[in-house]
Amino acid sequence: MQLKHMKTLLTPQDGAAKITALAWAPNNTKLAVCTVERVILLYDEHGERRDKFSTKPIDSKYGKKSYTVKALAFSPDSTKIAVGQTDNIIYVYKIGDDWESKKVICNKFVQQSAVTCLIWPPDQNIVFGLADGKVRQANSKTNKSSTIYGTDSYVVSLAQNNSGKGILSGHADGSIVRYFFDDEGSGDSQGKICVHTCPPYALCWASNSVVAAGCDKKILVYGREGRLTQQFDFSKDVDEHEFTVAVNSPSGQSVVVGSYNRLRVFNWAPRRGMWEEAKMKEILNLYTITALAWKKDGSRLTAGTLCGGVELFDCCLRRSIYKNKFEMTYVGLSQVIVKNLSTGTRVVLKSHYGYEIDEVRILGHDRYIVAHTTDTILLGDLSSNKLSEVPWQNTGGNEKFFFENEHVCMIFNAGELSLVEYGNNEILGCVRTEFTNPHLISVRLNERKQMGVEDNKKMAYLVDLKTIAIMDLIMGFNVGSFTHDSRVDWLELNETASKLLFRDKRLRLHLFNIDTQIKTTILNYCSYVQWVPQSDVVVAQNRDTLCVWYNIDHPEKVTMFPIKGDIVDLERADGTTDVIVKEGVTTISYTLDEGLIEFGTAIDDGDFSRAVAFLETLEMSSETEAMWKTLSKLSLENKQLHIAERCYAALGDVAKAKFLHNINKLAAEMAEEVGGDGTNYYVVRAKLAVLNKDFKEAETVYLEQVSLISSLFWEHEALY
Repeated sequence: MQLKHMKTLLTPQDGAAKITALAWAPNNTKLAVCTVERVILLYDEHGERRDKFSTKPIDSKYGKKSYTVKALAFSPDSTKIAVGQTDNIIYVYKIGDDWESKKVICNKFVQQSAVTCLIWPPDQNIVFGLADGKVRQANSKTNKSSTIYGTDSYVVSLAQNNSGKGILSGHADGSIVRYFFDDEGSGDSQGKICVHTCPPYALCWASNSVVAAGCDKKILVYGREGRLTQQFDFSKDVDEHEFTVAVNSPSGQSVVVGSYNRLRVFNWAPRRGMWEEAKMKEILNLYTITALAWKKDGSRLTAGTLCGGVELFDCCLRRSIYKNKFEMTYVGLSQVIVKNLSTGTRVVLKSHYGYEIDEVRILGHDRYIVAHTTDTILLGDLSSNKLSEVPWQNTGGNEKFFFENEHVCMIFNAGELSLVEYGNNEILGCVRTEFTNPHLISVRLNERKQMGVEDNKKMAYLVDLKTIAIMDLIMGFNVGSFTHDSRVDWLELNETASKLLFRDKRLRLHLFNIDTQIKTTILNYCSYVQWVPQSDVVVAQNRDTLCVWYNIDHPEKVTMFPIKGDIVDLERADGTTDVIVKEGVTTISYTLDEGLIEFGTAIDDGDFSRAVAFLETLEMSSETEAMWKTLSKLSLENKQLHIAERCYAALGDVAKAKFLHNINKLAAEMAEEVGGDGTNYYVVRAKLAVLNKDFKEAETVYLEQVSLISSLFWEHEALY
């Protein structure tokens, strides 16, 4: 990795005006700089100053010069800044998402000793070191702080590992202490792991190494158990001064150590298993480096100096332009920033295992990203920013990638089909098949909400020319398999993966119900077929007839329209569904009954909220009234009482709407008072039985409650 000076963010002064702290926001949009005047300057990602605010002492009676800011850290969501001060306090300022937000103090953590260093790991509390040797944590939600561990030596530095689940503290007596919030199965020990030759003011935890340096002009590298593995000795260099600060790249594969006029760069060589020194960056009259901060995407390094200067450096191994549309910036061996030149959007592609990324390709209409390492493959969707890294043996680049499904990537290699869900770092499923046509494979991953179904991931594929198998990708076994009498040329699951449509070479369209394992022929001479998006409605063409199944559970009930051309597409947008038919040189659209599509699908899925949302867009008519009545009955049966109340209000049945309103109010009160589901309260159940005119059930509910109270009374009498 090389450092290239980009710009000076803050001009240095003639005398000492130390930059005491620097911090980049995790979302890469803000840089915070604390000056010697205890003022925090905020810069945007391009290095332009956008805002500033002053810090304050623990008590105004001590004056504004009674303290020094020792450290800054952004919250994981980038909306807050923690400020550690020597007057025994940490302030947390809420700065908001945009530059216009007002800066307010949202937390104060008063300590017994001066705060000397501070970090804010992702998904953790604020971690800070004190002059009395304690390492503590502060919870910004409860506004309380507690001690993690204590030592007898001043804490000079803190560092975290790449995941933020482990921390290191360096102390004035040279000791380096390790602590894990979660060791992630590494089995590494906690406690003092080594004693450095001097106070390790420059300390960082990069990859599997601990890099420490200080006033003796030596940079030492310690292994996972604290053993010395490498040493870089600059004590004989008369132009070298003490090392003051160190920082590692977000990937953990580069380390920069600051001293007088110099930034020394070290890169991890995975093939050699050791650290290598790169070309040193020397800038005359820069003076001592007092603070360093690395941008979270790895593309920028910021350095603060003793004279009050702030310098911005570009960090990269190499850059390349891909298809004249994307810029690839290799900021480390295992990290690449992909920038869309037309939109300016960026995606950070990173190997979580630290493997070197060999090549990066953009495929699938410039939407999907593919990259290889020695032992893994990286995949991602640039539009949703979902990235995956899965184990993958090097096969010489013979894989074929298919991106027809926006939720999953299909990889064919040597007669094997592998599925990788974007955002998931495990292979979703793997089967043997020789049929690589995407029209012969259908994958559905939680594409439509169903009542009582949390996770629904299934795939249908061809085992051979005439055999179809349906696989549950969560459980990893087949839920259905059957052999057809003719060659299959197209298949597709519905969005809930409960039904399968397939067509054979004789142009016969068949429906297979996965739950009942029943196969039905529903159409002959089928030249076009498609599921309507977000529904279980089927549209197909039979010669000069457009066929629509609004209820596929009853395939004999089909609606037909005569047409003179061929169906070319199916469009669903803005509450309408149109079948596009090309008749000669003209294009005609046939609009389907949206009420039957939307309402029927919502009822089938048990998604009553969706049904209400649809009915509220319609004017009251006899058809709409019938739908409201159907929904009211079903919502009552499923104890969705708020929806039932809305239905009766729409129907104008004030009595039932008022009655249900009172029941909902009672259920809510009992849920708050007792906990659990308020609809299980005996009075609620009895009132619902009365509403349904089931007076016998209401009587039974009350008698059961009386019997229970009576038995409890006699138990109490027997005991006392």
